[in-house]
Amino acid sequence: MTAFSLEPAQLTWCDELRALAAARLRPLAEQGEPGRVNRPLLAELGSAGLLPRLFTSGALDLCLMRESLAHACTEAETALALQGLGAHPVHAHGTESQRARWLPRVSDGTAVAAFALSEPDAGSDAAALSLRAEPEAGPGAGASAWRLTGEKCWISNAPEADFYTVFARTTPGAGARGVTAFLVPADRPGLTGTPLDMLSPHPIGALTFDGVPVDADDVLGEPDRGFRVAMDTLNLFRPSVGAFAVGMAQAALDATLAHTIAREAFGGRLRDLQTVAHQVAEMALRTEAARLMVYAAATAYDAGDPDVPRRAAMAKLLATETAQYVVDHAVQLHGARALRRGHLLEHLYREVRAPRVYEGASEVQRGIVAKELYRTYQPSRTDATSKEAGA
Repeated sequence: MTAFSLEPAQLTWCDELRALAAARLRPLAEQGEPGRVNRPLLAELGSAGLLPRLFTSGALDLCLMRESLAHACTEAETALALQGLGAHPVHAHGTESQRARWLPRVSDGTAVAAFALSEPDAGSDAAALSLRAEPEAGPGAGASAWRLTGEKCWISNAPEADFYTVFARTTPGAGARGVTAFLVPADRPGLTGTPLDMLSPHPIGALTFDGVPVDADDVLGEPDRGFRVAMDTLNLFRPSVGAFAVGMAQAALDATLAHTIAREAFGGRLRDLQTVAHQVAEMALRTEAARLMVYAAATAYDAGDPDVPRRAAMAKLLATETAQYVVDHAVQLHGARALRRGHLLEHLYREVRAPRVYEGASEVQRGIVAKELYRTYQPSRTDATSKEAGA
């Protein structure tokens, strides 16, 4: 059932998360170095009990965590989310041994996880990956050991992660059916990485695989079924990317309300100008619409509804595009002060751009929505009658 409102206990929890982020997490975030993994921040997320909830919560709770943290501290939100993105395949598809080795360390913040899907020429298209997983005993030998050769790019937490969920091609020419997911510790021989200087402040890097050894014990799920691992992870995290965006939009809206109430201009307050008031109303309208779609997609995921891919894509698309709109208009209403380094909106303006690209760009989400609509379309009796009448 679609969630149109939250229970009082959920609202209280969100308030507590925002307070926690402001009091305990933001100071640690401010001490971190942009583009580097902030391990003290991760440790605090673990001690606060938030990282363990990545593996015990449903999609809606994940969205509430991401939205609430993003409202007060985007760095804490992103650190939490990247741990979940990198470790969810281990939690959902790993062996008992894999889970026992890595999930407790992810939960307490001592191990950094990363989701290594994107490639220089394939982006996030899992069916077009070219990182090769070649049988160590030679083609056709049926060996359960491989060597990974190729590159990954735009990988969050690289090259500082302690392990990577890596998607590689085990069967050439098989498209999505020939991809396998591997759990690759960062200390494997032949694995190197380089940090990338990006607009958003969280760590992103490129990885080079020069014959990195992996075997059956490193497989997540089944050989040649890695596409399912990737899509299962993205279907969960795409709505929560939308929640991240909603949290940023709400922070920008709140800042705009405070500013337009206090700012004197043209003989009155900014809020008294109809053009300003209408713009603020539009920002609020779009933020709430995006929030409801995110909650609906998360609830559908938790209920096991069959239309999760479409709902997840819609939620990410609408929420990230909305956040871009709201933050941009918040900057406009604040004027030059919002462009000064260190201002909340200057920070949000840099942060809000990346979610429209990662985990599938907006154009990819539109493609998913259209594909799912056509795949599930069933002509109604009215459609059939109209067609006969037209004939």
